[in-house]
Amino acid sequence: MNSILVQDDTDSFRDLFTAYYPFVVRQIMRIVKEQQTAEDIAQDVFLSFYHTDRTAIENIPAWLSRASIYAAYNHLRSEKRRQNRQEKDAADKEMVIPSSEDTWLEKEAIEGVREVLAKLDERERTLLVMKYSGFPYAELAKATGTEVGSVGTLLSRAKSKFRKLYDSLRGEEG
Repeated sequence: MNSILVQDDTDSFRDLFTAYYPFVVRQIMRIVKEQQTAEDIAQDVFLSFYHTDRTAIENIPAWLSRASIYAAYNHLRSEKRRQNRQEKDAADKEMVIPSSEDTWLEKEAIEGVREVLAKLDERERTLLVMKYSGFPYAELAKATGTEVGSVGTLLSRAKSKFRKLYDSLRGEEG
């Protein structure tokens, strides 16, 4: 008896599919504008419909229409997200690989900064490195054993000293 019920249910679904498939595809076509895509989405709508308790649906055409519209818009949103990801990936791939000259110049600049930092006293070096690593003034004060109110002045002096040493280093090389 259970197999007869399943057979009736399958026949009923087949009849509903045959009757409403063109309607569902038309609903989706209004949104996505591509026949093949509309047919693929319609298949998904009917798959969802097949797994839904149809006795709980009061108006099958309205349910199918609403499900079709939701599925079509979900498809458009998904496609937009996919396209944005592809554009981002393409933009990331277009990033220019630095030339060996640029790499060398960057390495020279890093070496220059390290050389100047080595010439500073430990407190100045600590203040500059921590500040440009994102630490707040309270942490800088704690690390250097100074008052929080003094950090700004000490940091300003350390920046000035660094700048003078760095400029003189670059002047010696140029």
